[in-house]
Amino acid sequence: MQAFANTVVTLRFKLFDASNTLIEETGDEPIAYLHGGHSGIFPKVEQAIADKGAGDTISVTLEPVDAFGEYDANLIRVEPVDTLPKDIAEGGYVVAEKDGEEVVFRVTNIAEGKAMLDGNHELAGQRLRFDATIVDVRPATAEEIHHGHVHGAHGHHH
Repeated sequence: MQAFANTVVTLRFKLFDASNTLIEETGDEPIAYLHGGHSGIFPKVEQAIADKGAGDTISVTLEPVDAFGEYDANLIRVEPVDTLPKDIAEGGYVVAEKDGEEVVFRVTNIAEGKAMLDGNHELAGQRLRFDATIVDVRPATAEEIHHGHVHGAHGHHH
């Protein structure tokens, strides 16, 4: 079966940065997503997977706009440590509100009673390469289509 709208695609992937350093991979457990514009995977990757089947491979270069966006200096904040949760630590995360939206900020530095918070994704501004092998393609269930995501093995569990 080929990947087309409302099929469940199971794949193994490796994600590399611009210097060809492995950033992330699926390891032993593949991932599954609902194909067809349900926001389960980067759109450019989904386009490359369209009409492919089990055993096929893809390699897609993702510019920042195709992946985690451009780095936005406006998403950097410096906050007094005493206004943040007591367990704050470098490398940790703080959820805050910015312009009426919930934003997850990464704590990048703590010094002199202040914490530097970065609301950018850690891979924002980077060109990436997404290599994948399709493990399986199956029809999605009516419930998966209705919910807009995969249920069961390798997918979402309710």
